[in-house]
Amino acid sequence: MDSSSNNDCLKIGDVSRLVGLSPTVIRMWERLGLTAPRRTPSKYRLYSREDVSLLKRASFLRKVRGMNASAIVQTLKREGVVQPAHVPDGALGSRLRQLRLSRGASLASVAKAVGVSVGFLSALERSQMSASVGTLRRLARHYKHNILDFYDTAEHVTRVVRPKARKVLEAGPGVRMELLAWGNRVMEPHLFRVAPGASSGESYSHVGEEFLYVLKGEFQILLRGEKHTLKSGDSFYFESAVPHQWTNSGRSETLVLWVNTPPTF
Repeated sequence: MDSSSNNDCLKIGDVSRLVGLSPTVIRMWERLGLTAPRRTPSKYRLYSREDVSLLKRASFLRKVRGMNASAIVQTLKREGVVQPAHVPDGALGSRLRQLRLSRGASLASVAKAVGVSVGFLSALERSQMSASVGTLRRLARHYKHNILDFYDTAEHVTRVVRPKARKVLEAGPGVRMELLAWGNRVMEPHLFRVAPGASSGESYSHVGEEFLYVLKGEFQILLRGEKHTLKSGDSFYFESAVPHQWTNSGRSETLVLWVNTPPTF
């Protein structure tokens, strides 16, 4: 497809000429969360007119104000031009790919270490697939990070987090994790939204302790194969080192307030 024939789908070369920035700078700003271009099946980036306007504003701040990349992103977030409430489409995949490339690792080596196929990992990095909580936990452990690092938590930390300002991570089909607080904390609180039949995938474990409270629906958690069925109003506490997996065993969406300490999830 010729990008010049579609004003809503511009390739990186076209964008580079329009905004006066090199493709290298544009790709770097993408990694920082400034833009989240769509990808074609052949991996070409496609930018919208909104992306171009955003990059022009960023270019002005760089050339006229002399700001570096991080300062530009933070300024645009404060101005409300870049919305930090949700992780942009493709952000998780981009971060996973950057983590792998920064270590000089191949897709095959990471896939083998984590226990997934090369095809799956490649699709995950290209944001064509989503990963279960269990798989995300194994990836985080492999990279010596935790799942919290997959969120965009760079901007200023506030005591009050409004619903629209929550960080969101899609963790497999039907599982939505909303981060309720971030920064230098000893607890990691989430609101889990779990669709009927959705689950963590395989079991996982890590350091720490966990508390969960079922706000709505039905929730089933297995600890070393021992099944516990929870309903609205029930709470549950366990040590994170115990292998655990879970599922929404009901017929409607389940909402769970889930707190980990320390934030090593």
